[in-house]
Amino acid sequence: MKIAVDFDGTIVEHRYPAIGKEKPFAIDTLKQLALEGNELILWTSRDGQLLQDAIDYCHKRGLDFYGINSNRPVGSLFEGRTGSTSVKVVADVYIDDKNLGGLPDWGTIYEMIMLKKAQKHRKRSFWKRLFGKKH
Repeated sequence: MKIAVDFDGTIVEHRYPAIGKEKPFAIDTLKQLALEGNELILWTSRDGQLLQDAIDYCHKRGLDFYGINSNRPVGSLFEGRTGSTSVKVVADVYIDDKNLGGLPDWGTIYEMIMLKKAQKHRKRSFWKRLFGKKH
């Protein structure tokens, strides 16, 4: 799954432009999701040095992202270039403190993602499950 994750207020407490204290279990949960094959995209309004500070903060804690405000992999030739003016990041799940109802705790977030993955797998038709690609 592609998972877009906000930084301020989601991975860390909201102290923008400073970096707040890590939200309990945020980094560990995201690292586990990455280990399980999910593509994590850092999805933030930070830019320039403030963005680099967020990337460095996560990297120092062992968390690296598939993409940064982009569906393209970090370091790819086309990173950040889509051929259009759209800046929308396309993902299966968006984790943001501005969600309607607020940000659940990271244990609940992990459980919700696992449930969504299970439901996505079950939605495949009988014929696709029988003859289609394995996920």
